[in-house]
Amino acid sequence: MKLTRLFLLFILLNSPLLFFGQVKKIGLPLIKNYSRTDYKGGTQNWNIDQDKNGNIYFGNNDGLLQFDGSKWNKYKAKNSDAIKCLKVDASGKIYVGCYNEFGYFKANSKGKLEYFSISNSLDKKTLGIIDFIWKIHLYKDEVIFQSFDHIYIYKNNKVKIINAPKRFQFSFLTNSRLYLQDISSGILEYKNGKLNYLKGLNTFNNSEIWGMVELEKNKILAATLDKGLFIITNNQALPWNTQANTFIKKNGSLGCILYKNKYVVINSVLDGIIVCDLNGNIIQHIDRSKGLQNNTVLTSFIDKSNNLWLGLDNGIAYVNENSFLTYFGFSYNLGTVYSSVVHKGNLYVATNQGVFYHPWDTDFKEGSFKLIEGTTTQAWNVQIINGELICASNKGALLIQNRKMIKNLDPKGYFGFKSIPNHPNFFIGANYNGFSVFEKTSTGMKFRNKIEGIDKSSNSFEIDKDYLWLKKDQYIYQITLNNDLRNANTIKTFTQFSEQNPGTGSLQKIKNIVFFQSNNIFYTYSITQGTFTEDAVMTNIFKSIPKIKKLTEDTNGNLWYNFNESMGALIKEGNGKYKHVITPFSNLTGKLVDNYMSINTIDSRNTFIGLTDGLAHYDAAVENKSVSKPIAHIRSFTFPGDTIHLGNKQDKSEKYELPYASNQVKFTFSSPSYENLENIEFSYQLEGFDEDWSDWSNNTIKEYTNLKEGNYKMKVKARNSFRIQSDETSIEFRVFPPWYRHSLAYLFYLLMAAGLVYYTRFSIKMKIRKNRYVETLEQRRLYLEKETKIKQEQYELEKEIEKLENEKLQIKLLSKDKELVNNTLQVVKKNKILNGIIQRLRDINTSSFDEAAKTQFTKLNKSIIKEVSTDKSWKDLEKHLKNVHFDFLKKLKEKHPAITPREMDLATYLLMNMSTKEIAEFMNISTGGVDLARYRLRKKLELNQKENLIGYFMSIK
Repeated sequence: MKLTRLFLLFILLNSPLLFFGQVKKIGLPLIKNYSRTDYKGGTQNWNIDQDKNGNIYFGNNDGLLQFDGSKWNKYKAKNSDAIKCLKVDASGKIYVGCYNEFGYFKANSKGKLEYFSISNSLDKKTLGIIDFIWKIHLYKDEVIFQSFDHIYIYKNNKVKIINAPKRFQFSFLTNSRLYLQDISSGILEYKNGKLNYLKGLNTFNNSEIWGMVELEKNKILAATLDKGLFIITNNQALPWNTQANTFIKKNGSLGCILYKNKYVVINSVLDGIIVCDLNGNIIQHIDRSKGLQNNTVLTSFIDKSNNLWLGLDNGIAYVNENSFLTYFGFSYNLGTVYSSVVHKGNLYVATNQGVFYHPWDTDFKEGSFKLIEGTTTQAWNVQIINGELICASNKGALLIQNRKMIKNLDPKGYFGFKSIPNHPNFFIGANYNGFSVFEKTSTGMKFRNKIEGIDKSSNSFEIDKDYLWLKKDQYIYQITLNNDLRNANTIKTFTQFSEQNPGTGSLQKIKNIVFFQSNNIFYTYSITQGTFTEDAVMTNIFKSIPKIKKLTEDTNGNLWYNFNESMGALIKEGNGKYKHVITPFSNLTGKLVDNYMSINTIDSRNTFIGLTDGLAHYDAAVENKSVSKPIAHIRSFTFPGDTIHLGNKQDKSEKYELPYASNQVKFTFSSPSYENLENIEFSYQLEGFDEDWSDWSNNTIKEYTNLKEGNYKMKVKARNSFRIQSDETSIEFRVFPPWYRHSLAYLFYLLMAAGLVYYTRFSIKMKIRKNRYVETLEQRRLYLEKETKIKQEQYELEKEIEKLENEKLQIKLLSKDKELVNNTLQVVKKNKILNGIIQRLRDINTSSFDEAAKTQFTKLNKSIIKEVSTDKSWKDLEKHLKNVHFDFLKKLKEKHPAITPREMDLATYLLMNMSTKEIAEFMNISTGGVDLARYRLRKKLELNQKENLIGYFMSIK
């Protein structure tokens, strides 16, 4: 028996092709539960289907539920809440069956689902006895609605009714054949518009069949509510005596579906679901203890990604069945896992609660991990050292044998243990305050000594033949031990590996060589040079890898690394080459244990990864089958006053036109990639507005405001948790310009501009004419003004000439006056001389003269007297001076009315600049008399001593 078990184990571990694409037996798939508070509907979910856009539909007690991966929507049928069945056809119509009602939902022109009743075409009498519609089938070109009493065949918008022989239970479409169960007639087949009885199947008359699937040709599996499972072949029904039948007899069945043509998913009434192979062997059992929120499964459905949806009596569950990752979580009694290892037929797991184990060679689908008594504490590591299983825990170094803790080697807290090169019977343990040495003796493992001189420690340390290396915080410690491993001889500290690459990263041993890593550059330590030297081969391997945080090598030589709370692997392929695998592990992002990288690789089919909430199992053989390209949808397109529900429309090529007033738009995105929905990311670009694609984000809504008029194209891509991008999806729309920028408005503007140009030209012409006329008038006015000015200037010139001539004449006159005065003075002088001569002649005694001489003397005397008496020059001069200086004398008289004529004559003489002697002669007074007269004149004129008399007269003139 033991040999057989080992042989089966060998086949399990070394034949991956046998399991390629199969349901995994180890661990549980990821289960996501949706409660009624999530989908805002009723508790019970009776039926599930999917449209070609990827939307999932649920027949719920409160209506039709739609889920697109981002949002839940609910729709109501006419006069009915509960939808017991539904079916989506290729055109996108969603046929539904309710109580006394059946019809279909169809997207209208705006993508909103509208309900159309088919049962309205029936007469009221018939309508009253429809009862519940339990099943809908798309059979050839007909849609068949099945109630307990009738089937309603809908074709070409007409309904044909076939009555049940007694009472229908349920109906099933299997391999293009439609079967119905009648409580009295057994199994019937609908064919060519008629019901045909199948002989030999009366076994089911007193039972309810809830599911039928064809396992192989002419071999149908029938699942009954309370009698178990049957195989129908050659018109004969026989019990299916398998593990699955035993389970269903105990828990009842509410239906079944075929999965990947290799498995059957069977719903139970009391204990969740089972997944069995075509021989009835149970591969998986999923119930409430393993993550389901309810144990009564009313329906099951396989989506396009080969993942499983369950409609529960209370809620909905999504089971990520098609994944290379399965999990051991709380249902297996596991908490945070720090380490795992397979040793002597058992899988041991170090957790925050202690060390747990599960037999490796028994089925993992049932049974939890069991705690090893005495290890209930924080267990940091469990590993095999020198053939012995040792746990590093908060309690100490625990030795485990045969699923039991048999000895605590040292009660100090330990992080982990390492073998010592060239010391086969010794190993070192890192405890909370240093390092200790353990020894394997003939009597077993034992603690030997604490290494003195070291008080630092961590879970990151390595040992080579020369040094003990420790990574703690940002420091690397190089520790040299003495030969007996009891003391640390030297401790050297490093803060960087090179000047060009500051800082320290991870410390790891690969191919028995200790490597030091910082920023994906790897170094080894050169003893001869005493420095770190870059390893070009390792650096080249990691040159295109994300910046790693921690690195470890598994037992198969594969390299596993952590980065940004996620992980990747370089799978060894030989010849020093590695295959980079990162996509499968994106689902583990955020679930890995920080600073504790737990990788336990048994073979290519079995790798265990420690998580914060359990243990993950990775099967590389399923990878290529489980990764598919996601689909991106623009779920809705909203603008003021309307919303287009694109997620429901089958034809998305329509181009939408928006008025300028609706230039504020909103888009919502979705991706029916239901695995790890929280890690679905979107990137978008609005052509005509955005220059580049947006950064990837989980945001499913994007709004744009105040878009200018023009043509736009909204493009969206999705990226799933595996970082696989979808094809681009898009929607085109046009924003019309505002009325004032419309083409008709521009035509109007053009006409207005043309009219304005015409009016402007006409106005300019008229203005030119007017300006010419005004210019003519202005020129005439200017000519007249100029002519007048010339005349005025000519007149003024004439006046000036006249004035100049008058001045000239006046000057001439003054000159003449001066000359006249001079002549007059000469005459006066002459007369004075003549008077002197006359006086002297009188003194001459003429008695001595003869007569002739006396006569001549008398004639001469008379002649001189006559000359003097007849000269009127003086009077003429006075008269002339008064005439010439008339204006001066007038102004002087007006200014000084008291002035006398004699004083006016004096003023005239002074104005003429005559000398005192000349004035004395003119006025026939002495020179002293002139001075006196001048003094009296100054006084009368009220002039002070400093004022010049002649200057004063000149100012008056």
